[in-house]
Amino acid sequence: MHKTFSTGLVWFRRDLRVADNAALSHALINCTKVHCVFVFDTTILENLPKADRRVAFIRESLVDLDAQLRQEAQKAGISPKIASQVGLIVLHGNPHKEIPHLAKSLEAQVVFANHDDEPTAQSRDAQVRGALANAGIALHTYKDHVVFERQEVLTLAGNPYTVFTPYKNAWLKKLQAQDLAAHPVQEHAAALTPRPPKLCLPVPTLSAIGFEEIDLKALHYQTGISGAQALLQDFLHRIDRYEETRNFPAVKGPSYLSVHLRFGTVSVRQLALEAWRRYKSSAGASVWLAELIWRDFYAQILANFPHVAERSFKAEYDAIQWDHGAHGKALFAAWCEGRTGYPLVDAAMAQINQTGYMHNRLRMVVASFLTKDLGVDWRWGEKYFAQHLIDFDLSANNGGWQWASSSGCDAQPYFRIFNPVTQSEKFDPQGKFIKRYLPQLAGLSAADIHAPWEAKPLVLEAAGLVLGKDYPLPVVNHAEARETTLARYAVVKKSA
Repeated sequence: MHKTFSTGLVWFRRDLRVADNAALSHALINCTKVHCVFVFDTTILENLPKADRRVAFIRESLVDLDAQLRQEAQKAGISPKIASQVGLIVLHGNPHKEIPHLAKSLEAQVVFANHDDEPTAQSRDAQVRGALANAGIALHTYKDHVVFERQEVLTLAGNPYTVFTPYKNAWLKKLQAQDLAAHPVQEHAAALTPRPPKLCLPVPTLSAIGFEEIDLKALHYQTGISGAQALLQDFLHRIDRYEETRNFPAVKGPSYLSVHLRFGTVSVRQLALEAWRRYKSSAGASVWLAELIWRDFYAQILANFPHVAERSFKAEYDAIQWDHGAHGKALFAAWCEGRTGYPLVDAAMAQINQTGYMHNRLRMVVASFLTKDLGVDWRWGEKYFAQHLIDFDLSANNGGWQWASSSGCDAQPYFRIFNPVTQSEKFDPQGKFIKRYLPQLAGLSAADIHAPWEAKPLVLEAAGLVLGKDYPLPVVNHAEARETTLARYAVVKKSA
């Protein structure tokens, strides 16, 4: 079969897998020889802490990806000696320079990559596209990270949806089996070609790129393509119970695949297909499919309304006067460090600080608490999550924070304010999650652990607990804070 190009280069970014990878599939089909590259982008890395779980996750996943490329080459009938030279070229630098330079040195006519609609990624890709064009090299990009992107799902008037339920209904109506079909890779893998000898190197260690080693296994993370498939198989045994278990942080309810979706170590099409096959007969699968549709929804909001990365989706919410002064900063520090005096909030913050993960129900609880109990700007919380979450994804994180602060599309109404105590009683009734992350409260009963300041002195004494010393007193009174918040949001009511 005649190929369109002699040599192509696949640039991996947030799609760290071989199977069902759109860019890789198109490259293998259209090129006689295919090279693969990942760039540790110094413009991103220079702003990260030296101990960063995400960089560690990427590095481990690249080792897996590198090995899988060799396996695909061998399965395709390439001789073991040549197949051993196939693999991932890993560079450390600025993609604006590294990608055009590598493409020229490999004599590639085209670079293949998958879409990334984050504003900074769009800017990066435009610069790389220009540099490649100057060298006579094309950049071909493809949809891969979501099922439907950009303007694929529009209202009857031809506009992007800004309310989730009608978007979900239109998404489901539009969905066909071919939308979830895997991009073929294995049958075209003979096009994978050996790396030049000087680039035939193992994936660099974290220390080689200026980062500290992190033991992700100790944090119970399963990395790479193989880790994602293991998690998926485990979840499929539990998917029917997802609806009833997903809100309880002490229970094994979620899929735990969010970090794999973030870095593309699993295909969203594979996950959506598993849910779609079951969603009419399984309430759990139906709810999980809706979560994947939420992900598409927020991705298309970012693509169509990029101002949300900096400002409120609803402009009138930018008139809210958040507490940016010393008092607000002190409250924010208490929230970050898990010393607000509200156990569920503090346990959730301990979870993110210790592990880089936070249960989804708790993300809503702590976001509501920061904005509506403490009166702190949602952008501060959004940034904190962006720094600490291993599964941080700009569109979903921004969408979630704007939902909680009522400033986003299809948001929680501003007058609906989570009560952190009733949320705790409802979703961690025995206090098991709280005790896991706040062992100093382990002596309290299920009746007293959600609001220790209301416990009788003898109960506190029996639990060996001195409030204000062993565990903080509440930094705010929820009922009073609620009234303050309703007054703060009055500017929105006036403009509505």
